[in-house]
Amino acid sequence: MTFSIIARDASGAVGMAVSSSSPAVAARCLHLRGGVGAVGSQNITDPRYGKALLDALATGKDPDEALAALMSADATSEYRQVAVVDATGRVAVHSGAHTLGTHATATGNGVVTAGNLLSSAEVPAAMLRAFEESEGDLEVRLLAAMSAGLDAGGEAGEVHSAGMAVARDAGWNVTDLRVDWAEHDPIGELSTLLDLWLPQRDDYVTRGMHPETAPAYGVPGDE
Repeated sequence: MTFSIIARDASGAVGMAVSSSSPAVAARCLHLRGGVGAVGSQNITDPRYGKALLDALATGKDPDEALAALMSADATSEYRQVAVVDATGRVAVHSGAHTLGTHATATGNGVVTAGNLLSSAEVPAAMLRAFEESEGDLEVRLLAAMSAGLDAGGEAGEVHSAGMAVARDAGWNVTDLRVDWAEHDPIGELSTLLDLWLPQRDDYVTRGMHPETAPAYGVPGDE
């Protein structure tokens, strides 16, 4: 019930964006660790996959090795759709035999797009093209891919939740935006949130890491 993208860009940032007909999709499917990688765990989702795979990447395993080891050890792996990218841009992807409905994946340099219960198997390829043709911050490029996926037909049914996160070298996800439920167009709502957030993102990193030089918040009482 999901389509998503995980990616690493030339700056070393890693991120994921995801949308689904189910509520709060990003809370279950999106897993990042700055300097390590990104994991998208979807279809019939096991959120524990995120930590397991990121821990494996942190020990030096490449994505193919980490994913193969987890799939061979888990008797439920045929129900899972999983994508992995590491801090160097290597990727791996798995769609089990019980992945729901029309499903597909596409891979590029440092990027994986994946979906299930899709309106068309071409959706991930359209997302990949949009990402590769885009420019700017990773957040902007992830959103471009999600919009292209929606334009290509997206999920077979209407989507109701969406989310995006990006990690760099701050020690936390410097962007973490979620639309946990919208009757219509959660990706559009996510775009509105991103427009609000991006001009402030780096200020919040400064407040966390260098509070002595932090800019004011510009709200009443902060004078």
